[in-house]
Amino acid sequence: MRLLPSLLLLLPAGLVAAGCGNAPSPPGSTGARDTTATATGDDVPVQTGAERWAADGFQRLRRARGGDRPTRVGIITNHTALIPPTDSAAADSATHLIDALDAADGIEVGALFGPEHGLRGTASAGQEVADGTDEATGAPVFSLYGDSRKPSQEELDGLDALVYDIQDVGARFYTYVTTMGLSMQAAAEAGIPFYVMDRPDPLGGEYLGGFVLNDEQRSFVGKYPVPMAYGMTPGELARMIEGEAWLSGLDGLRLRVAELGGWTRGMTWQETGLDWTAPSPNIPSPATAQVYAGAVLFEATRASEGRGTDVPFRLIGTPWADGAALADTLRARDLPGVRFEAAQFTPTSREGARDPKLAGQQLQGIRQEVTDAAAFRPVETGIHVLHAFHQQAGRNGTQDGFIDRPGWLAKLAGTAALGRMLQRGARPPAIIAAWREDLRAFRERRQPYLLYE
Repeated sequence: MRLLPSLLLLLPAGLVAAGCGNAPSPPGSTGARDTTATATGDDVPVQTGAERWAADGFQRLRRARGGDRPTRVGIITNHTALIPPTDSAAADSATHLIDALDAADGIEVGALFGPEHGLRGTASAGQEVADGTDEATGAPVFSLYGDSRKPSQEELDGLDALVYDIQDVGARFYTYVTTMGLSMQAAAEAGIPFYVMDRPDPLGGEYLGGFVLNDEQRSFVGKYPVPMAYGMTPGELARMIEGEAWLSGLDGLRLRVAELGGWTRGMTWQETGLDWTAPSPNIPSPATAQVYAGAVLFEATRASEGRGTDVPFRLIGTPWADGAALADTLRARDLPGVRFEAAQFTPTSREGARDPKLAGQQLQGIRQEVTDAAAFRPVETGIHVLHAFHQQAGRNGTQDGFIDRPGWLAKLAGTAALGRMLQRGARPPAIIAAWREDLRAFRERRQPYLLYE
């Protein structure tokens, strides 16, 4: 694979960080629909928004400005924005969006913006990343995960459009969608259009799970009142952010989504035919993306969530756990689409997981393997696993302090209610029932913003 030549040429100091339906534009939305016919059918692979727009040389972007000079674009992206070759014989030569836009007639790459984990996606979670320069295009690289989390008006000066293309995981606390919304704000302030190159939700577009974020828990890891798993593509979520006015200053936004081709809401990632590029160091596979929306809750506990191993979030363990008993407990609950096994592992410091929790200690716990992605329910499963560990901690006298970051648990869950319910001894069915009505209301509320059936 020709791996992002423009990114590999960053200065060392610069390690930074589509539709099947015809839904109407949502109330208050200025987001134009891409009405180009899309391919559908079981024998047709899914096409990303960038792939479809690249097929005609990004004509729609060239219309963003008008006049004779090139359209100067800023690109919010990372290493996941790959466009597969049109020639199947060249399957190992995917092109990055930066290079495709740089090569397109009538377009000039004016600036690059890197989210959490940086343009190359190698920085650890929470690690600040720096600005730099892209030697291939000559464009400045601005970090959106350092001193600033939003493009400044100075950084946007001279640009005609902002383009966003990052593979997401469909979980509210994955920070790329916060970066997307703040960048939409910046584009509106600058009076330039904002383009989302759409990509599939790895959890599919039908599954919703978890608490809806309440206002008290709003943060960079939870900006919008959506469930923990919200079942929307980045383009659909952008339309909802705009239409619901979840951020201020979007009234004048000119939003356009480059829609997916051939994607339907019930598709698992494996059914898309798309290659997986790890969007961050600890989401190395679709299987990890599928468990992440629930397993991430262990970040707020004394247990390891598997960072510092080859299968983060699929491994959960502590020095004191009885893995066989935990696996037996979870298997007895007959959760759909998942298999539990006792596991033993030792986290180690590595690229993308510097000094992971409980590094160097031999841990006991469980490994979860998704056996049926369509049936699997990641947030509900995460609640069951968290409850099983919490119960076992109570039996062996280590429950006090097991949830050692209750504020972080509240931010991840979107509410302090989860921690309170666990402490009171609530069982998973009661916890899951607590979000059911809010989930029903959200499902109805999101309907006008959906682009795919």
